[in-house]
Amino acid sequence: MRNAAHRAHRPPPATPLLAALALTLALAGCGKSAPRQYGGGAGAHALATAPAHGALGVATRNTTRLGGADVVADAASVAHAAYPGLTAATRPSVAVLVDRHYWQAALAASVLASSPVGAPILYSEGQRTPASSEEALASMNPLGAPALGGAQVIRIGTSAAGPPAAVAAAIASLLVELDAGSTPQQAIVLSQAASPAMAMPAASLAAESGAPILLVSPSGVPAATAAALARLHHPTVYVVDAAALSRRTLHALRRLAAVKAIPSGTAARSSLAEAAVQNSIEVARYTNGDFGWGVKEPGHGLVFANAARPLDAPAAALLAATGDYGPLLLLSHATSVPPALASYLADIQPAYSDPQFPAVRGAYNHGWLIGDENAISALTQAEIDSMLEIVARTQASEEPEVE
Repeated sequence: MRNAAHRAHRPPPATPLLAALALTLALAGCGKSAPRQYGGGAGAHALATAPAHGALGVATRNTTRLGGADVVADAASVAHAAYPGLTAATRPSVAVLVDRHYWQAALAASVLASSPVGAPILYSEGQRTPASSEEALASMNPLGAPALGGAQVIRIGTSAAGPPAAVAAAIASLLVELDAGSTPQQAIVLSQAASPAMAMPAASLAAESGAPILLVSPSGVPAATAAALARLHHPTVYVVDAAALSRRTLHALRRLAAVKAIPSGTAARSSLAEAAVQNSIEVARYTNGDFGWGVKEPGHGLVFANAARPLDAPAAALLAATGDYGPLLLLSHATSVPPALASYLADIQPAYSDPQFPAVRGAYNHGWLIGDENAISALTQAEIDSMLEIVARTQASEEPEVE
């Protein structure tokens, strides 16, 4: 889990943040620019229900569904679950609004959900804010980020889109500024050419660890990424979907940082969907020292999303950094649990066998399902619920039979 050891306190980078983000980021709320204010002061929000334009939640014993018909509603639903806005403690300091058509910026913004920033990620349609995102902002009523002059909303890619690697590097700088100059000691690297489904697990990993996501190209390391690694004092770099990186890129990256590839387990997969499922499991299992999820036993939060909806990964990033902290696990189809995922859930299913320590004293798993039934069907939700339920395990079932 993320803790203070992940970061060393150093002075913030010398390059002004707003210059780096001139074409990609705008601040809204009090203090910086636009006069738009969300909320009307203390006690103004007695909003205990989901907004009309999005969020719905369906719960079973061990699962909770968050979301609606599209990723805009999914992000608003997650934001409402994490920040109902009824008290100061349930209001974020700042929210992030990302153009839903700018996938790589949304993915890189996932790190802003990490502690202590804890920013929910919402989606825009270019410069237009959809009703569900607007309602989420109004109900959360962000407190305002002191490091950004009290700004309540950070807009990324909503007016002009810069090069993906430059935007990701600028978000890494923004993270340092929001966290009072505390510099991450790790970073996550992805190829700009990586399949979105293979990149999805990086969102929750960044949110849990506080490690920013940086991008490389098939031909090498972009200047913006190299500069970001230098500003981060050459952190340890964890590569997700290393197969998408060329040897040339990996060689260039190793000259800038200590590089560790997270196994993707894709060699035996027959399709991209199956590879994405297995990759999400490997990221959930992975640990190296104090970095990584290391989910290999029961007692965890888990987040489930459809691999065909990549924007659900940044939308759900906040669930990796609050509540029961869950890694992202992918389904290849809405209507079934993939065999590899079923096997993994069986490995970490809670169980008890000692009658002196019954289920009430056991460890529990909880699943967050992102999206409506077009993303994950009701039948699949029921199957996942059963796979997460704590079960009685007899001595006979634990030991092999001897003939």
